[in-house]
Amino acid sequence: MREITTMAMNRLFPALLVPLGMLFPGVAQGDDQRPSLVPPSQPGIVKAEFIFRAAPFPQCHASTMAESRGTLVAAWFGGSQEGKTDVGIWIARREGSSWSEPLEVANGISPDGERYPCWNPVLFSAKDGPLLFYKVGPRPNSWWGMLIQSIDGGRTWSDPKRLPEGMLGPIKNKPVLLSGGRLLCGSSTENAGWQVHLEWTNDRGQSWEKTNSLTSSSDIGAIQPTILRHSDANLQILCRTKQERIAESRSDDGGRTWTELALTQLPNPNAGIDAVTLRDGRHLLVYNHTTEGRSPLNVAVSQAGTHWKAALVLENDPHEYSYPAVIQTEDGLVHVTYTWKRERIKHVVINPAKLRLVDFVDGKWPG
Repeated sequence: MREITTMAMNRLFPALLVPLGMLFPGVAQGDDQRPSLVPPSQPGIVKAEFIFRAAPFPQCHASTMAESRGTLVAAWFGGSQEGKTDVGIWIARREGSSWSEPLEVANGISPDGERYPCWNPVLFSAKDGPLLFYKVGPRPNSWWGMLIQSIDGGRTWSDPKRLPEGMLGPIKNKPVLLSGGRLLCGSSTENAGWQVHLEWTNDRGQSWEKTNSLTSSSDIGAIQPTILRHSDANLQILCRTKQERIAESRSDDGGRTWTELALTQLPNPNAGIDAVTLRDGRHLLVYNHTTEGRSPLNVAVSQAGTHWKAALVLENDPHEYSYPAVIQTEDGLVHVTYTWKRERIKHVVINPAKLRLVDFVDGKWPG
């Protein structure tokens, strides 16, 4: 078992906290010297911080988050550069008011001693403790799924286990737990074009089933689905695409069969997205509202997963702000993590009850 709090209690890296009203009201801090170019006075932003200010890796990407026993747990991949063999899975816990020091909890060393890069961790808060899915392999078109588990809120982790052949687990975004204990995971492959499918497990990853590809007969190249839950039976996925728009599909049988993938009106610059169904029934999406680049990073809200309204701009200066992950915690607040210039992972807390929603104008972000 790996002890995540080794040296962390004595040597925490300070997180960057920005109270509302400091420097500019409603503005999240963008780096150490100046606020990022986020429009001020945005209703709903509670606070923003970096999970770490310094780390033993120069680059990081693809964060994920879960709440376990009242504690936030975050993970991401970090190393010299995406795709390099020194890239491993790192994790931190928010203990009290601070994040613990980042600790590597998984790497890509195979049983024969060869090391491969790690990719796209995905946390899920199971009843007995968090599950952490991730991928290992030379590149996305040939990687395989891995799983480690914790029974103490993310302090220690099991030895890694490879998923069954042909199963990858959740590819970027968190699974959803359906009635009867079925964990539904949005997955995808890149070895024969971009193709989306769904996988599920009833026993914490011991056995798996999956759908056929949703995109094998479509002209839409899509990956990395995020799942919205209208009810146990009625589900919706939103996907990253190569077609400059987010794609969607719906299921009325709990995710076993799906409608043909279709493009929405929401733009997508071939970048990761994530969404969550809130307890009040609304759906909240974090994405780049552009067809080029990975800025700005935006939050939109929809009542039924169809007509979306603008809510927040998290970042909008000309750098990379990408691969968001979003959850709602027990206290009702929404937590978003995302890649900040490939250098850090940023964490933003949102009160969804205070968001001010505005209609898009001809598909453009308002104001």
